[in-house]
Amino acid sequence: MIDRREFLSVLATAVATLGTRDAVAGAPHAHPDVRPVANLGSLRKAYTFFSPAEAEFVESAIARLIPSDELGPGALDADVSYFIDRLLTTEYGSGARFYNQGPFGATTPFQGYQLPLTPPEVYRVGILATNRYCETKYGKRFAQLEAERQDEVLKGLQSIELEKVPGATFFGQLLSDTKDGFFSDPVYGGNRDMVGWKLVGFPGVAANYTAMIGKNESYSVAPVDIGTVQRAEVPVDEHGHPVHQQAMAGPERRSTPPPLPADRHPTDAPSTDLRLFV
Repeated sequence: MIDRREFLSVLATAVATLGTRDAVAGAPHAHPDVRPVANLGSLRKAYTFFSPAEAEFVESAIARLIPSDELGPGALDADVSYFIDRLLTTEYGSGARFYNQGPFGATTPFQGYQLPLTPPEVYRVGILATNRYCETKYGKRFAQLEAERQDEVLKGLQSIELEKVPGATFFGQLLSDTKDGFFSDPVYGGNRDMVGWKLVGFPGVAANYTAMIGKNESYSVAPVDIGTVQRAEVPVDEHGHPVHQQAMAGPERRSTPPPLPADRHPTDAPSTDLRLFV
């Protein structure tokens, strides 16, 4: 078992460098249609897809998946719920590029997403069913449960069948979107103040690294996001690359991912065990 920081370091290498999930070619998670906005900070925070009850659930759930702790802010502080909300209003959210003609049936662990539901439908159905499950078993909605009980419910989703959607499918969608929102460029609505990048030492927009070639040194710099470059708030070199500034003194940050545990192969699929996040 690796701790939260080490797990996020490994994860960020795959997610943050790619910006968004469009690297997963051909998968329903690919959404190159998501377009950045020039100045997200000028927009008033508001949910455009989630209802108040759905937003309540999502905020509570992501706060348990990547919680705030001594290492820094978590998913809720990073505005991940707004990232997900915005994602679901895009062409990706409508399932415009999905093949959903069927047949739909039992799947194997080696298959990808196989349901006819679009991502917004997965959320709508999953949130409603999870709240009903909680109300039946505990007499409260998910957001009203204690943190420890919420953890139990989220872990349980990976092995139970909800109404109209497998719990594992809903949990996988929520977890994947939460990770993306925590590590994507802030221009997409999440990773506020670049807290995800600062946590793992990711520098953000690529600079000219030729001066670092051949040096076995830590690359500890303050991260730079797309919006900062667009607004000309950082110096750039003759090629338009941002000139990274040295990071301020603070808690140690990793510039490279830690080694995988001895029992894990680099090609192993990431675990969805909630214990990795707490």
